[in-house]
Amino acid sequence: MTPGFRLGTVEGFFGRQWSWQARKHHADFLAQQGFTTYLYAPKNDVYLRKQWFEPYPADTFNELTALAAHASALGLEFGVGLSPFELYRDFSAVQRDKLLRKLDQLNQLQAPLLAVLFDDMLGDLPGLATTQLAIFDCIRAHSNASHFVLCPTYYSDDPLLVKHFGPQPERYLEELGQALPQEVDIFWTGPKVISPAYPRDHLLSVGERLRRKPLLWDNYPVNDAKRLTPFLHLLPFSQRPYFSLEPVLELCSGLLANPMNQAALSQISLVSLAQLAGTPRSTAAAGNPAALALLSADTQRFQHEGLDKFDDLERQRFYHRYAALLPDPMAREVCDWLQGAYTFDPACLT
Repeated sequence: MTPGFRLGTVEGFFGRQWSWQARKHHADFLAQQGFTTYLYAPKNDVYLRKQWFEPYPADTFNELTALAAHASALGLEFGVGLSPFELYRDFSAVQRDKLLRKLDQLNQLQAPLLAVLFDDMLGDLPGLATTQLAIFDCIRAHSNASHFVLCPTYYSDDPLLVKHFGPQPERYLEELGQALPQEVDIFWTGPKVISPAYPRDHLLSVGERLRRKPLLWDNYPVNDAKRLTPFLHLLPFSQRPYFSLEPVLELCSGLLANPMNQAALSQISLVSLAQLAGTPRSTAAAGNPAALALLSADTQRFQHEGLDKFDDLERQRFYHRYAALLPDPMAREVCDWLQGAYTFDPACLT
């Protein structure tokens, strides 16, 4: 793997969140496989997004502090993704003071990485880049993090972003790239929000616009969208259509994969990413051999057919096979999935 290349995960999905225990196990997994980075940024952590101005309750913040310390002890670069929702619509002195108070609390984590995320918000506003840069500069000046990442509102060339968040302001990305210091990374998801591959020509073009190598936010194996929750993405990265890691290693500053809502099951595909990158400790997936054997047999159906293609009898048959392996965490996640516990809930977007 290229020296200095960030390889890890961004816990950046909507929907059902991981438990704190699952997060610690995920950090253990990342360290065991030779990954470098764990960015904590769940979309439904309201204290980082929709209610970013509210301080974390003490018990929740204690859990987050313990996670940061655990990841640090493992040698991982731990980070938090702060998403001050549409703050750029009213970056007044009052709002700035709220932001500084939030940063005072986040600074207690001693996390080396801070991501400022403006994704999945309204973007069709005058002076968008200018205001976002002012917010970012304020955060960078007040944070004790040693490395920063910015996620633009338009983080892909996918027309879906224009459809949902309005037309992209002219030269928006170029303005960000010109103003941000070179040591600041900029997230990018590729040609699409969920990109099957990252063509060399595309990465070169993006690098020119951003004036730096992009940091890939790779939306695989994530399955949080309405059309994705019926599926479990268990296939290796190498079996994604047209996917190659070679141009990514050459033309990007790193790749952070967005896992599934199922923490344990995400390890199956993530192991293949470590193997492709040639990390020093990449090995086979850890887990109950019996559960892994069942999942290997069912991978194609879970990945390509999904819940909507299973009738009640077939769901029951699958359920009983995996329930026999409980309390294995992978089996538990399959059983919960079969019972609809991860079904998309539109309320998660509000």
